[in-house]
Amino acid sequence: MKKQLSRSQLEADGFVGWATFDHLRNADPCPTSGGVYVVSRADQSAPCFLDQSCGGWFKDRDPTVPHDHLTVNWVEGAEIVYIGKANNIRRRLHEFAKFGEGRKIGHWGGRLIWQLEESPKLLVAWKETPGFDPASVETDLIAQFHAAYGQPPFANDPHRLGS
Repeated sequence: MKKQLSRSQLEADGFVGWATFDHLRNADPCPTSGGVYVVSRADQSAPCFLDQSCGGWFKDRDPTVPHDHLTVNWVEGAEIVYIGKANNIRRRLHEFAKFGEGRKIGHWGGRLIWQLEESPKLLVAWKETPGFDPASVETDLIAQFHAAYGQPPFANDPHRLGS
């Protein structure tokens, strides 16, 4: 299968940052404008899933997903594990990072990444989308990913999980 949406391709398309969530928690490198973001992994080996998510229990809901659901959603050979949108990139990524710390933050989308053992090493990149609706750009990116891999990114498919 042809590798699509790699870091080099995304950088050529204007994505910047490539920072860990820890870096995002402790610095403000992100713009406050709208745009899209991706979460990627550098290691292409098989994933190791944690039994318990470190994500926050928003509205008393456990973000943990059974291993068989994680396995079904896994996309072999893909660098990108999640594609998201934001009206304010900085605020959204700070919320995502805080959710990963176990705080009760409303960032249910993408929660599967917090069951990856390597979540502290995941990299986040973003692209501002002036003049374009971030939701439309996100939809296009997910469609490109789906065309290349036959399914959405690992953490972009909550309907398969029954929630």
